[in-house]
This record gives sequence, C-alpha cells and structure tokens, in this order.
Amino acid sequence: MLEHIELFFKSIFIDNMVFAVFLGMCSYLAVSKKVSTAVGLGAAVIFVLAVTVPLNWLLDQYLLQEGALAWLGPEYADYNLSFLSFILFIATIATMVQLVEIVVEKFSPALYNSLGIFLPLIAVNCAILGGSLFMQAREIPSLGLALNYGVSSGIGWFLAILAIAAIREKIRYSNVPAPLRGLGITFIITGLMGIGFQSFGGMLTGDNEPPEQPTPTTVEKVNKEEIEKEMEDKDKEVSYNEVINEQK
Repeated sequence: MLEHIELFFKSIFIDNMVFAVFLGMCSYLAVSKKVSTAVGLGAAVIFVLAVTVPLNWLLDQYLLQEGALAWLGPEYADYNLSFLSFILFIATIATMVQLVEIVVEKFSPALYNSLGIFLPLIAVNCAILGGSLFMQAREIPSLGLALNYGVSSGIGWFLAILAIAAIREKIRYSNVPAPLRGLGITFIITGLMGIGFQSFGGMLTGDNEPPEQPTPTTVEKVNKEEIEKEMEDKDKEVSYNEVINEQK
C-alpha cells in the first residue's frame, strides 16, 4: 500500500511529465490558453495513459522482454523481442487515441472542435510514449503499480496544463513587458512552477533512515581497550585470590 502511495505522489509532483522531464510541451503550450480546453485535453491524457501503460506493461512482461515467451514453451525462452517495443507501444497508444477521438467527437463536439489537431496528436505526444518507456525502464513489478503509474502520470500532466491555463487566462489583464508577452512569460511561469513542484520532493526523498551512530575515534578505541584490559586483569586477580583462599 505504501509503495502505491509513494509512486502516486512521486509521479505527480517529483517526476511530473512537464516540469521534471519536459515531455508533452507542444500541446502543453498550445492548448493552455483556456481552462475549458485544458481540462478536456488533460482528461483525455489521463485516460490514454491509464489504459496504455498497463497494456504496454503486459506486452513487455509476456512478449517483449528476454525470456518473456517462456510461457509458450521452453524452446521460446531465449527469444528477445525488446527491439519491437517502440512499434508495439505506439500501436497501442494510437489505438486508444482513436477511441478517445471517436468518443469526444460523439459526446462533445464543441470540445472536439476546440482541441482541433491536438487531439489526434496525442498519439505522437511524447508524454504518452514516455509513460510507457519510463514504466519499462523502471521495471515496475506489477500490473497494479503500472496502472497506478499511468493514472498518476496523467494527473500530473493534467495539473500542469490546468495550472498554466488558469494563470494565462488571468495574465492577459496584467501589465507584462512587451518582449515577454506570449510564450516568453509562459516559459518563465513554467520554470517557476517546475521549481515549485520539485520542492515537494522532500516529502518522499527526505532522510527516513535513523541517524548513524558516530564512529569512535582512535583515542576512544585505545581508552576502551585499556579499560577492557584492566577489567580482565582484575578478574584474573580476583579468581587467583579465590583459589588461594580455597587452598588455605
């Protein structure tokens, strides 16, 4: 349980797709002018990541890794299909994006029109592919953790685009210097937000280990050895005296 909680918050704040590894910046900058549009695209990204990361985890575990085909028989145990990772991951992502596009067009034509070309471009959004590749590189051990990672990574991207969209709507009425208007001030705000998100890292990466005991110095070691030697000598003297008394 703690592993799921740690992975969830770490994926949102510390390993945020936008602020930590700068993935999905094209749609992040282009579709973040309105909050309503940002919410729609962010929800679509969460859905696609929540579905594709677990599916690609299954493909990686039972098809792509070296020895993953052992379930077919011992003669397939030496096969390594990891070179097909990009092709199969992108095929899975493209399939889910097409499903999202059909659903959005059916139930929300206004959102479909406002997203425009960026909705089908989720298929080549580096944040979506990055989620599956990071899952593979980090060797996430279970399907549940893969689902957790996909959802939390999508939520992190959703929070990033929602926050910048809210700021950009308000900043229209601010007195921004002419050279910084548009993408200039947006990049500055993104950098400041990235610093803010990274500051949460102490919650999970802080020192949870007990403090180390100070190592004794050479002088302390010598004194300890002398004391132990004196104690041994005293014990020997006591035992010798006891033997003498018994003989008397």
